[in-house]
Amino acid sequence: MKSGVNLTKEFQTIFNTTQPIRTFFAPGRINLIGEHTDYNGGHVFPAAISYGTYALGAKRNDSKLRLYSLNFPETGIIECDLSELNYNEEQEWANYPKGIFSLLTKEVTFSKGADILFYGNIPNGAGLSSSASIELATSALINGLYNIMVDRIDMIKLGQKVENTYIGVNSGIMDQFSIGLGKQEHAILLNCDSLQYQYAPLRLTDHVIIIINTNKKRSLTGTQYNNRRKECERALLDLQKKLNIHSLGELSKEVFEHNKHLITNVVDKKRAKHVVYENARTLEAFDNLQKGDLHAFGQLLNTSHVSLRDDYEVTGKELDVIVETAWKQEGVLGARMTGAGFGGCAIALVEKEHLEAFKKNVNNTYVEKVGYEATFYNPKIGDNIKEISEGVLI
Repeated sequence: MKSGVNLTKEFQTIFNTTQPIRTFFAPGRINLIGEHTDYNGGHVFPAAISYGTYALGAKRNDSKLRLYSLNFPETGIIECDLSELNYNEEQEWANYPKGIFSLLTKEVTFSKGADILFYGNIPNGAGLSSSASIELATSALINGLYNIMVDRIDMIKLGQKVENTYIGVNSGIMDQFSIGLGKQEHAILLNCDSLQYQYAPLRLTDHVIIIINTNKKRSLTGTQYNNRRKECERALLDLQKKLNIHSLGELSKEVFEHNKHLITNVVDKKRAKHVVYENARTLEAFDNLQKGDLHAFGQLLNTSHVSLRDDYEVTGKELDVIVETAWKQEGVLGARMTGAGFGGCAIALVEKEHLEAFKKNVNNTYVEKVGYEATFYNPKIGDNIKEISEGVLI
């Protein structure tokens, strides 16, 4: 899309309306470390980023819900009635805002529908939580338009429930939590079991966190994501024959090593090992950032990727080429895949003075070994959901 586009004017043109328009923004997120620990009751360490989703809305005088995305203009306006909000596979991206409305109608009566325009600058399918960003942007817009004042934690839980019960992906709560409660220049250490959280400073002066998109599209519902969850559940059941635990996230490395023989399936044992050791790495990473020790933090990124590659087996050729190439570059403190895996993105902690050479070298190797280019993004560590009072230029 060309730059300089005014979203408010786009809204007025697409929906042919002069109704008052309100605009909300929900960020995307990166997970610094703590991968596939969220649905296992462990800790994660995400941060909101400056890329995200804009949602512009205006109330209608009837019960219609009309949705349009500037990212998918070929689908046109997707229209439904507030009384007919069932999941529709053909409506693809629109199921996320529809899901929010659908679940809220069980608690709130919407007397009027709405026209809603979405625009996101999160790369589609990159694993930076574009779906959760749409969900939280929709919830914030509904709060504003209908003045129903859903509590922020309830908004976060609502987004996860849409994923689990409406879309059908057994994802954890990390994505929605980091988007709903992110803090500028900070990462969040979140206990996914208790939802207790702490912030750690992430002020980068001489370094940047660079996002590298493999450009291999992925869909959680079409991957082995749910299988990994089942493997972890089986491992937990085996351990519970002796241990009084409710999740793998409760285990220390020492307790796991002493009891891992209880897990009968070799693959399940590898999955559980990753979760336990990754959870320990995440807690250590929090301490590193509290101390400002970026070098130790970077080493944890490296060992995280090795575990995701060898024990959890969710990386794949594209992510491995990027990360293993990144490790060899000057000025790199650490690199790993981020997100669910099976494509999507990697992150690297790089000294600013070496950034351009890093991008060139990594991309050249990637093209040579994979056959197409990677895309690089340099986000700021951003804030959470906000309302924007003036028209947005993109």
